[in-house]
Amino acid sequence: MHSLLQSYAGSLSFSSEHLTTIKKLGEFKGKQELYSKQVPEVLERLRVNAIVESVTASNRIEGITAPETRIKAIARQPEKGRNHNEQAIAGYRDALNLIHSSHQGMSFDCNAILQLHSMIYRYLPEAGGYWKQRDNQIIEKNPDGSLIRVKFKPVGYSQTPDAMKSLEQGYLEQTERYRTDELVIIPLAILDFLCIHPFDDGNGRIARLLTLLLLYRSGFEIGRYISLERIMDESRASYYEALEESSRNWHANAHDPFPWMTYIWGVLIRAYKELEERVGTTEPARGSKTAMVTDAIMRFPGEFSISDLQKACPAVSRDMIRVVLRQLKEKSIISVQRRGRASKWTVINRGDHDADK
Repeated sequence: MHSLLQSYAGSLSFSSEHLTTIKKLGEFKGKQELYSKQVPEVLERLRVNAIVESVTASNRIEGITAPETRIKAIARQPEKGRNHNEQAIAGYRDALNLIHSSHQGMSFDCNAILQLHSMIYRYLPEAGGYWKQRDNQIIEKNPDGSLIRVKFKPVGYSQTPDAMKSLEQGYLEQTERYRTDELVIIPLAILDFLCIHPFDDGNGRIARLLTLLLLYRSGFEIGRYISLERIMDESRASYYEALEESSRNWHANAHDPFPWMTYIWGVLIRAYKELEERVGTTEPARGSKTAMVTDAIMRFPGEFSISDLQKACPAVSRDMIRVVLRQLKEKSIISVQRRGRASKWTVINRGDHDADK
């Protein structure tokens, strides 16, 4: 579709600030595997919490709410819900869980998009899984419901199937033929989806689910542990402002995608920083950063350095690592093998450590 046409996407000019942000996100992506090895217990708690937050926030953006206790129950159990709002929440839970568990086998295509839409409506009387049957508009209303203005006119309903097929093909070309950076393709694809607005209802929720799916497919698993929907809900004004700015003149291929792209990048930066903070400050099962470093030390079969520990525990400062080393040395659990800038350490008494568990 418009933003994914090579004549458009290939002509985009990125500032040094844009490129720095993309590079930073690539660095965050590289740390994901380390976290899964270091603090699996912490990540599991974050994963469970993120599901509840995502189910809550993505529906709340659309005005779909329920008591917190009910949302938690629905998010964690396969129940259908007791009323319309709870049924909508349950449908979103199912679609979200599908992406979390099966993203590797899902493609960004019309069939997958229709499947997700069908899922969010599976417990509701309204039909899901069909393109819109009438033209729709994105409007701004007064508190009393009266119209203020039409903010955007999406693609007409009769052109929607072709527009969605073009979006699917454009994404495929950008990823496989032109090898465009995924952090550029993803926000462009979601922008085009929202400008097409292919459903009578549920477009925002599907857009957020597709964002998660495309991030997963590109190796960015942050949405498993930190709710991107919750961050979008908390920055809702910026969300709508960026979308409106970037959709202006979209039909004429004369739109500016950068407000929307920088918004999405900002959500990801915030999520990754939040993950680092939680990994660093949320106590693992054994209690603290001291335990985190100690456990890493005990996993080294031979000599290790402070740099080795920094790689194994990126959420722990170098000074804190030195404190732990000193404490273990005083307990005669480790000893220094080589001193100086290239100092090396080794474990000399694993039994004492095990006795402290």
